[in-house]
Amino acid sequence: MRIGPHLIEPRVILAPMAGVTDKPFRQLCKRLGAGLAVSEMTISDPRFWNTRKSIHRMDHAGEPDPISVQIAGTEPQQLAEAARYNVDHGAQIIDINMGCPAKKVCNAWAGSALMRDELLVARILEAVVGAVDVPVTLKIRTGWDCDHRNGPAIARIAEDSGIAALTVHGRTRDQHYTGQAEYQTITAIKSALRIPVIANGDVDSPHKARQVLQETGADAVMIGRAAQGRPWIFREVAHFLAHGELLPAPTLAFVRDTLLGHLADLHAFYGEPQGVRIARKHLGWYAKDHPESGQFRAVVNRAETPEAQLALTRDYFDALIAGVAPELQSAA
Repeated sequence: MRIGPHLIEPRVILAPMAGVTDKPFRQLCKRLGAGLAVSEMTISDPRFWNTRKSIHRMDHAGEPDPISVQIAGTEPQQLAEAARYNVDHGAQIIDINMGCPAKKVCNAWAGSALMRDELLVARILEAVVGAVDVPVTLKIRTGWDCDHRNGPAIARIAEDSGIAALTVHGRTRDQHYTGQAEYQTITAIKSALRIPVIANGDVDSPHKARQVLQETGADAVMIGRAAQGRPWIFREVAHFLAHGELLPAPTLAFVRDTLLGHLADLHAFYGEPQGVRIARKHLGWYAKDHPESGQFRAVVNRAETPEAQLALTRDYFDALIAGVAPELQSAA
């Protein structure tokens, strides 16, 4: 699959997730097989571009190509300016967020709320596409609610506006992340468009990725929540799509080393104490399927320094590898 001049290979993409797909996580997922990793959304209002959060979100130094940056907002010219600003700061693909269902986003009529106003959608897409000389992509949902599945109409507007590729999450906005994703609407959108279509929603295994690609005819799949604590899912899916066989499950030693590297990158990127705080959610995701994970999280979440967080994590996984009970009480 190509997005403008960029070959996306393998056709397995990390979804933009606010508070999750920061630079350390994007780089990790790319190393572990993601063909593209989209940044967490950056706000289009220039008043917030120099905040610490925005500076971190717009940091793409050292990232492998192509660099895809998601922008969010409601005002066409402001979004166009945000696109130009991000291209000037390293973005090679601009992605427009019309898929986020979060209340704080939708209450400002951004994210998936924009799907209620198709004329505004067209104005935004034309403004952003016309503002930059890099490919512009769009992420949407199937519609606002079950009675207003206007994803196909938005998709036609997107293609007519010069959007280079379209991602569709198989839920309406009012579903948030509940229930099951449906792929019939994605199938209908793909059959009507000439541009690449990326299927998103509940892709959590190699078999599910193949099923969704076959069912929808989509050009690629996008993985979000299933990658949390499991960034190696990208190479698992890519290998299965290419060869039809499953990779062996990662060893505990591999999980330990991947997590320790991820923690160290978070500490280096954010510094103290922010890096320690941000790492806590990742620790919970990595540990959730392992023995005594609840007790481990209770202990490691009390760590206040990078050194303590790393040591507790290493000791926990070393104990699992050795087949002995982790000494979590004494560690606390």
